[in-house]
Amino acid sequence: MKPLNKYFDHTNLKPTASEADIIRLCQEAKKYDFYAVCVHGSYVPLAVKELEGTDIKVAAVVGFPLGMAASGAKKYETVLACDHGADEIDMVINIGALKEGRYDYVREEIKEIVMAAGFHKAIVKVILETCLLTDDEIVKGCQLAIEAGASYVKTSTGFSSAGATPRIVALMKETVGDQILIKASGGIRDVLATKEMLRLGANRIGASASVAIMEALK
Repeated sequence: MKPLNKYFDHTNLKPTASEADIIRLCQEAKKYDFYAVCVHGSYVPLAVKELEGTDIKVAAVVGFPLGMAASGAKKYETVLACDHGADEIDMVINIGALKEGRYDYVREEIKEIVMAAGFHKAIVKVILETCLLTDDEIVKGCQLAIEAGASYVKTSTGFSSAGATPRIVALMKETVGDQILIKASGGIRDVLATKEMLRLGANRIGASASVAIMEALK
């Protein structure tokens, strides 16, 4: 098992985030040697600049936080983020399409993002927003992400009615096995919650409380 710090995507996706906030985020990521930072597309160039010379990845969100943008818009967001240096794309699916059973649409949209990111050797995490889905819909969303070639399924944006829960992470792990990785995100604020998510099968933790979690280990 890796050191705990290397599981974190240190995150600031607040709508009020300033350049100073993103610089601070990157400084914290360097101090604690987190795996990645996760930012809005507009801040990718700044994060890339701040993390130059490190192995810390830059993840950009796409279609965030509702997932309801047109597929072409999500694809353009992906291309722009990758052109600016993003290593990873965290995309929100069209939740309404999944709930309505338009599986071909969901699969093809993910596939387009995967192909666009892959051209730049970036990986894609598929955000399902599990708090808005039934268990059957979560299972189907995971299956579609696998079929579309994504690298991860991710629980949540952190901007809906709930974030990651142990039960949902366990369900996702039961569904995907070793075919795809899992990112637990949203509401993870302490060491115990972090370790429980990892025990249940999460491979990455998205958190804005990463520093507080690491400080609690001292």
